[in-house]
Amino acid sequence: MASSQPFGGGQVPVNCKLCETDRPIQWKCMDCSILMCGHCKEKVHSQFKNAQDHKIINREEIGLHTEELDFTNIKCDEHAGQSSCLYCNTCEILVCPTCVAKVHKKHDLIEISDAYNIKIEGLNKRQSKMQKSNSNMNAKKDELNRLVSVENSKYSKVKQDILAHEKTVKGQVEKYFKELVNELDQSHESVLTTVKSDINTISIFTNRTADKINQVQDFIEISNASEFFKEVNLVEKSTEIKEPQTKPSYTSSPKFVQGIITQKNIGSLQNDGNLSSETNISLVINNKYQTELDAIAFISPCHDQSIWLSSGAYRMLQRVKPEGTNLKVISKFDISGNVYGMAVTPSHQPLLCVKGKTRLQQISSSGELTDTVYDVTPFYPKAIHVVSVNKLIVGSHNSELKRSAVIVMNKKGEKETVYEHNEHNQPLFNNLRLITSTGTGNIHVVDWISDENRKELVLGKGGHIINKYAGHSTFNTNAPFKPVNIATTPSDNVVLMDLNTYILHILNDNGHLVSYFNTKVIGIEFPYSLAFNTTGQLYIGSTRASGSQTKKAKLYEIKYAGF
Repeated sequence: MASSQPFGGGQVPVNCKLCETDRPIQWKCMDCSILMCGHCKEKVHSQFKNAQDHKIINREEIGLHTEELDFTNIKCDEHAGQSSCLYCNTCEILVCPTCVAKVHKKHDLIEISDAYNIKIEGLNKRQSKMQKSNSNMNAKKDELNRLVSVENSKYSKVKQDILAHEKTVKGQVEKYFKELVNELDQSHESVLTTVKSDINTISIFTNRTADKINQVQDFIEISNASEFFKEVNLVEKSTEIKEPQTKPSYTSSPKFVQGIITQKNIGSLQNDGNLSSETNISLVINNKYQTELDAIAFISPCHDQSIWLSSGAYRMLQRVKPEGTNLKVISKFDISGNVYGMAVTPSHQPLLCVKGKTRLQQISSSGELTDTVYDVTPFYPKAIHVVSVNKLIVGSHNSELKRSAVIVMNKKGEKETVYEHNEHNQPLFNNLRLITSTGTGNIHVVDWISDENRKELVLGKGGHIINKYAGHSTFNTNAPFKPVNIATTPSDNVVLMDLNTYILHILNDNGHLVSYFNTKVIGIEFPYSLAFNTTGQLYIGSTRASGSQTKKAKLYEIKYAGF
């Protein structure tokens, strides 16, 4: 956003013509045609000859004293001794009587003072145009500097993501190679064990057989025939040996087949849209409605133009309908617990995240809270986003278990997908509070690290985090990023409401900042909630100032463009 510069920023400063110091210019002597400071007016100029007769004007009056100019003694450039008496508008020059008689008699002639005033008016317009152009260029420069800052932040983030992924891939590759070596070692050991077992069996057999061979040889060499025939039968029996059975074949150690590392394995750079310097964000308040609510924490428009409003922790739920400049209350309910989130089904039925309930709640025909089929046990629902008739997404948390999860459910209440851990079995979230999704299937959530430390996370289709956004240095250096509401625009951007700064952070589908808007510019203070309806309007709900006890929450109907 551009900021104005007082006193025509960028001009060369003018010093006092008498003392040449940097004292501020306060006066001009019309007779001396000099600018001077207050000190020199009193101490220096007052000593000039006839100074008491000089006309001295205040700085603010400079330019208002055209009547001091002498138009009666302007010498003609063409005729010596003649003074200019008129201004020829046709030729755009001063003329004397001789000029008029010879050349300009039938031209458009006007008084010199009138010509002077016309020229001054024209110069003022040109000056105003140049100042406006200069202001526009300064604004453009500020916007380009902002884009440079945004692009630098994005570049740093993408580079960090690449380096982090490189580290992860290297770790995984090392892990896989270690597993391959371990697998090879185990296979090799198994092969060796089997072969060595048979070798050992054969060694035992050959050792025993060698002993038998020696015994037979000794027996053959007996010289006593009587002893020979007494023992020969036993010796023959002892030589009846059976060869041990060994395996017919052995499994060999596996061979190594090299894999191919492709870009698909590593990742790629994808076009993330254009970097535009045009900030064509426009928000115009169509209507402002006063409510009797302490705060408007959640807004859910319906197709019949009615709107559900929840005061969140103040436990009031209303269904209202704009009628001209008034807001008609169709129905209202006191809720028995704090409301952490709200969404409306295509049948205009509100779904509520209520403190202490593991199921989403709805309002019965008698006005009582009742359980729905949407049960997220062991979690408690904290945020809801209705995707379609058949699907909704619940952001959930359990403070005792210190676990958070994004749960995709069908209309029967069945859990189709649960996102809680990454590929390393590490928690994806700390404390989920806000949730929405885009047409590409990306899920955007707000995670509370602490009350003063919140981040917007973008969950890809595979359940991995593809981006994190924690505010921008342009407006979150002194005020921590504190989003209190989130919504998806019809053009598939995501808008975050920043409570601390009144800033709408406008992110693209991948979670990168593309623009922003300060609601205070159009008179909206303490913005707290937002929602888009189906007919092209944005609703913003406010809360009250800290410490205030008045019920002054307002609902704004806004015509918007540019996001």
